[in-house]
Amino acid sequence: IAPKRYHDLYKDANFKLAPNRFPPKNVPPVALHNFGELRNYSDIPKEGPVSDEKAFELIRAYYAAASYTDAQIGRVIGELERLKLRDSTIVILWGDHGWHLGEHGLWNKHTNFEIAARAPLVISVPGQKSAGRKSAALVEFVDIYPTLCELCGVPVPAQLEGTSFAPLVSDPGRPWKTAAFSQYPRAVPGVGQAMGHSMRTDRYRYTEWRVPAKNWLAVELYDYQNDPLGNLNIAGEPGQAALVRQLSRMLEDGWKAARPKAPA
Repeated sequence: IAPKRYHDLYKDANFKLAPNRFPPKNVPPVALHNFGELRNYSDIPKEGPVSDEKAFELIRAYYAAASYTDAQIGRVIGELERLKLRDSTIVILWGDHGWHLGEHGLWNKHTNFEIAARAPLVISVPGQKSAGRKSAALVEFVDIYPTLCELCGVPVPAQLEGTSFAPLVSDPGRPWKTAAFSQYPRAVPGVGQAMGHSMRTDRYRYTEWRVPAKNWLAVELYDYQNDPLGNLNIAGEPGQAALVRQLSRMLEDGWKAARPKAPA
């Protein structure tokens, strides 16, 4: 919901629709949804895909909202500079989830797909030597609190599950976590409430949907090296059984086993 002038920024924009407006091949139905959040609006059909015309309108509104948010961030940074606090203030920006804009035939969030589980994270620390650099390291939102503690010289509470990524601020290319974790639930008709446990490595996203009481399991595996858009679930493909077992063990071992090793 952005003011008109931000929509006007994209009045003549030549947006492209997602190239993969279809579910991934071999995807279990539990991974999908009917984007009910979007269908709450009066100009969205209750069933079926949105029209191309409506899709362009939605994408334009998304860009407008992003630009509006960017302007508000600029206002905050400007005030820090006016108060001469910029050089003594850590600034961290993140989004709480990604967002489907037609990818896999979906809109909004509420999935364990890469497009919804991956989100922006930007940090600025006074005096950092690597300002402006990017890092390919895997980090998670639970890492933000211990990172701020370390950067501010505050003791890190022992019960936290996160790992401070302060070392990445000075060395963005150093080895880091082997996996990042997320989860999202979904009701399975006739079975019950499933929990989708998802894990991202540097190459793969592996997801297990489980209903423990019913011994029910559905599995997804996407290879982003060979399939950058995640259009093929290879979990059941011939020759992938060993990889599925390996990633399943990693998922079971959880975040503690994925933490970065201390430097030698």
